[in-house]
Amino acid sequence: MAKRTTITLDEEIYRKLVEESLRRYKTTKALSRITNELLKGALRGEARILDLIHSRKIAKTSAKEFERFRREMSKRFES
Repeated sequence: MAKRTTITLDEEIYRKLVEESLRRYKTTKALSRITNELLKGALRGEARILDLIHSRKIAKTSAKEFERFRREMSKRFES
C-alpha cells in the first residue's frame, strides 16, 4: 500500500528526477514512480553488498598475502 509523504530535495536531485521522468515516461507527473524505482534499486544493491560481506567466504588470505597480490596487480596495470 502506498503512503503519501513530503520530502525536501536538493535542486540538482529534483532536476535529475524530472529529467528521468521525462525520459522514461514523457511526463513530469511520474516523479513518485521514478523515485520509488530508484530507491528500490539502490536498496537492493545495498542488500547484495551486505550479503556478500556477511556470506561464508570460500577463500582465506592474510593481510600480508593480499598486499603482495595488490602490489603485483598494480605493477601489471602500470606496464
